[in-house]
Amino acid sequence: MEGFLMQRTNFKYEVIIGEDCSTDNTRKIVQEYCDKYPEMVHLVYSDKNVGGHRNIVRVLDQAKGKYIAFCDGDDFWTSPDKLQKQVDFLENNPDYVICCHYTREIDFSGNLLYVNENPVSLKYEYGDLVINKQAETCTATMVVRGREMLKDLYKKHWFLNCHAVDKFMKLFATSTTGKKIYVLPEVMSSYRKHPGGVWSMVPQEVLRQKQLNDFNLIINHFEHNLQQKVSLLIFYIRRYFLFQLRKYTITHVFSTIRAIL
Repeated sequence: MEGFLMQRTNFKYEVIIGEDCSTDNTRKIVQEYCDKYPEMVHLVYSDKNVGGHRNIVRVLDQAKGKYIAFCDGDDFWTSPDKLQKQVDFLENNPDYVICCHYTREIDFSGNLLYVNENPVSLKYEYGDLVINKQAETCTATMVVRGREMLKDLYKKHWFLNCHAVDKFMKLFATSTTGKKIYVLPEVMSSYRKHPGGVWSMVPQEVLRQKQLNDFNLIINHFEHNLQQKVSLLIFYIRRYFLFQLRKYTITHVFSTIRAIL
């Protein structure tokens, strides 16, 4: 919360918190911020757990801004100039639909696990994302142009089946607009790796299964040109072929390859 509120901007912004029946004092703490900053901080909650995907959807339904920034509950922003720099970039570069930045990885106690000491600007297109080229674009770094575009993603019948929601935001945004993603060469957030995380410290077998599930959604629900199909096939063979063959049957493997081609 402090990372949100410390932002120095020349525009107004709102903070919308989706509280999904947490078992600690999260709702009480957020309500205190709502009482203190009633025009800025808004709480979205219900008496029944709705799950991560639907929680994101209901938060977005409340958003009114031109740009949408994200932050998972276990991560946080570290620079007071984060939003201003990202919005400035998107305002001045209409051929980009998302602006990200570098982040540091920490453990549950706040100890540094990783940070790039020499960040450089990065650029990604849709063809990069389909083969998982997306370094330094985690959820807490994203500012997206277009609230209605994201709402279109959430209406897709397959959306609730994806695991890496942030990745599908990036895929959908770049594929539907033809625009790119830019990564500012600055560290402006922290990503916390801990046993309770959706991705961090997940057993390798479970992680690969989730990734394969998302890969199948990509090849079945997005359009790809010939070059992208070749890249997807090579990526599949290197990353998932042996895993799928061991986990399932040769029939599943052929089905995946046919879907790619």
